[in-house]
Amino acid sequence: MKITVPGGVGNHPHIRAAIRCPHCGKEAVMEPLGQHDYAVGGGYVCGQRRCPNPQCHGHLFIVFHNSKVVAAYPPIRIDFDPENIPDEVLKTFEEAISCHAVGCYVASAIMIRRTLEAVCAERQAQGNNLKERISDLRSKIVIPNELLDAMDELRILGNDAAHIEAKAYEDISEEEVTVAIQFTKEILKSLYQYSSLLSKLRSLKKQK
Repeated sequence: MKITVPGGVGNHPHIRAAIRCPHCGKEAVMEPLGQHDYAVGGGYVCGQRRCPNPQCHGHLFIVFHNSKVVAAYPPIRIDFDPENIPDEVLKTFEEAISCHAVGCYVASAIMIRRTLEAVCAERQAQGNNLKERISDLRSKIVIPNELLDAMDELRILGNDAAHIEAKAYEDISEEEVTVAIQFTKEILKSLYQYSSLLSKLRSLKKQK
């Protein structure tokens, strides 16, 4: 996010910021660094913070507007649990999340589509194109029908993002991509994480 503000710099009392740390992913009230924040005009204030998590203490720079966080550097990413996700699927989906965090929504939509491609490859789904491979995937996995239907919607979103002649190319919004990422997270949970959680639950029962 590029922010242009008028006026000079002046001291400003620290603004409390409860956000998700871009380094460790924990949500907390960030600790101020320095004697004060800096007012830069137009209602904008900026300041340095660090994560209070003693295992992290990651540094970040925050921009506020009327006391609300409008940007952070490094950017704040959507939270995501990578446990048990195959490497190629994980790498592609993390790139989708990174693109979303810096406002590159078209790129994020394309990487979401590539995440579906990686899932189909990992599950050995057959077909001449992604639509056919998603259709074949229905016979190879057991997840709610709503998530299978969502995969086709995500495919279409990725198509619109990838083709510059598509009318929807410039209409892909932050909200649309945010929802797409949330659906993709649920798909990956169903495919790769629920069975692991069930195994953990069963192992705990055996210990009693």
